[in-house]
Amino acid sequence: MLNGVVGLITGGASGLGRATIERLVKGGGRAVICDLPTSSGLKLEKELGDNVVFVPTDVVSETDVENAVQIAKNKFGRLDVAVNCAGIGVAFKTYNFKKKTPHSLQDFTKVLMINTIGTFNVIRLSAGLIGENEPNADGQRGVIINTASIAAFDGQAGQAAYSASKGAIVGMTLPVARDLAGQGIRVCTIAPGLFDTPLLASLPVKVRSFLEKSIPFPSRLGKPEEFALLVQNIIENPMLNGEVIRLDGAIRMQP
Repeated sequence: MLNGVVGLITGGASGLGRATIERLVKGGGRAVICDLPTSSGLKLEKELGDNVVFVPTDVVSETDVENAVQIAKNKFGRLDVAVNCAGIGVAFKTYNFKKKTPHSLQDFTKVLMINTIGTFNVIRLSAGLIGENEPNADGQRGVIINTASIAAFDGQAGQAAYSASKGAIVGMTLPVARDLAGQGIRVCTIAPGLFDTPLLASLPVKVRSFLEKSIPFPSRLGKPEEFALLVQNIIENPMLNGEVIRLDGAIRMQP
């Protein structure tokens, strides 16, 4: 059911976003790769050919996202799905009593700007083009899929900024789904656990092994392809709406 589907994916040059684009294209769809100018987005465009287009995009920029949406319309004639995978994280405690230093307000703000504001920016601007589609038999015009994290529920020490940003995405899922329901646009959020992304790939082998053993089953890091599979499931299942889905192997993070 991905045949002919046009998607706009942020953070699309690597990790979860890239896996989503590759699955979409393999299924007969087309995609707008949204990522920073310094990313490998152009390289991915060359690899996947005419079914994709790379658009350098800062998700907090209204101009950048408007441009990406317009390019989707110009090149592919429509937009069916928007998937928000762009995000960052920092690790600082609220107050470091040894150094007598509070958490950087600048860092806290930056994480919320990219993860939360950036996600909403893409939602609000992509919804307009998706809403122009002719509805199917169910009255559906398209789907928006966000990426939160299990940190939204099980935030660890040092994750105040990241957990707050992802918790906000969880919190906006239902009201945005209700906002867009009248136009036949569904909204869901995926909350991944520990996945084998470039961030975790940079960790020492011992640390990765420890993390894998902390996951009940399967006791390994999630594969980006498994995230992409859930994206496909959400696209294909018309009753999934307003829902946050944990994809985590039953892990519950400890303090």
